[in-house]
Amino acid sequence: MDRVRRAVIGDQKYRVKVRDPYQMLGEVDDELRGALGVDVAGAMPRMTRFGFENSGWKPMELMDGTEVLVPGKFDVTVDENGDWLMHVEGDPTLPVSGRMPKGGYYFDAVIRQEPIEEEKLDPAENCEEFGEVSERDLAWMEGEVGRIHRETDFGVVVAIPGTSFGDIAQVPGVWMRRPRGIRDVEEWYISTVTRKDYIRKVFARQCEVGLGNISKMIRRLGDRVDVATVTGTDFGTQRGLFVSEGTYRELYKPFHKAVNELIHRESGWKTFIHSCGSVYRLIPEFIEAGFDILNPVQCSAAEMEPRRLKREFGKEMVFWGGGVDTQRTLAFGTAEEVYREVRERIDIFAEGGGFVFDAVHNVQAGTPVENVMAMFKAVRDSAG
Repeated sequence: MDRVRRAVIGDQKYRVKVRDPYQMLGEVDDELRGALGVDVAGAMPRMTRFGFENSGWKPMELMDGTEVLVPGKFDVTVDENGDWLMHVEGDPTLPVSGRMPKGGYYFDAVIRQEPIEEEKLDPAENCEEFGEVSERDLAWMEGEVGRIHRETDFGVVVAIPGTSFGDIAQVPGVWMRRPRGIRDVEEWYISTVTRKDYIRKVFARQCEVGLGNISKMIRRLGDRVDVATVTGTDFGTQRGLFVSEGTYRELYKPFHKAVNELIHRESGWKTFIHSCGSVYRLIPEFIEAGFDILNPVQCSAAEMEPRRLKREFGKEMVFWGGGVDTQRTLAFGTAEEVYREVRERIDIFAEGGGFVFDAVHNVQAGTPVENVMAMFKAVRDSAG
């Protein structure tokens, strides 16, 4: 991002803020948005997923030498292999919950699954992280949303806390000192088949808390919000579904529907579902569950052909993504190939409206800056 910033703003050196230390995502601030022509801003959360606050920024050099700003509590220890270890709450006296391999770009969750005794499994243990949104967090959200709404013309996106039912990035509980219940990724997926009643009880409690938090957020944020991100649970792989249509209908859809109905009843917010992979067969279910927007529209996955998606679902769902393949074209293609693919995708998805341009997921480390600039040039040229 530093290279992109210098390319579009000038030669002045900037340090990008790492706003999500788990995925190592940099902040796209108002100045960079303006230079690139981006017209949407996300209200950033107060807390990181490792359990410390996004504040007290300090300079740091990443493994590849990139100079960034990180939260004050972003402190790592280095093991004998050169891996970076992140501790819960950024406190080196607490357990390690994240590991970035030497030469890597992201932290992987460290699984801290306690031995499972079937007769003692209690769904309440998988619900410890779901609680009433605090006044401090509400005030933070209000400040973030208010600033964007007051100082810019950007559309405003907020994330709903606690409604991402079964999001595997959250299951390990990397911010928790002692995560209990089912916390192993493989064990969780198995449980959606073998322990459905357990998972349903977890989701029911999660939904109860989430609905209360949504009402509080709507009262505080009002019509200054345009889009609410409800869930980031991935239901697709490159080649097909993670779960069957029946499992989605039984375990997930009732809770998605309850969340969407409340948001639509009490606000004008549009609801956003993020799900990677081949989710073509679930899109009708997403629509019935009340989602307005699908992201990231992974056109490289099976059955996710752009023209087919637009033809079959374009009148009922907004596609937020699909603009360029980040796995292949953007990362490894030429600038000309990027430009051509972006123009083609815009021609397909934007016809008749219902399209927000975005790449298919995050721009990856090592992506040539020329390709990123070609992407934005294609967007500007398509707008005339």
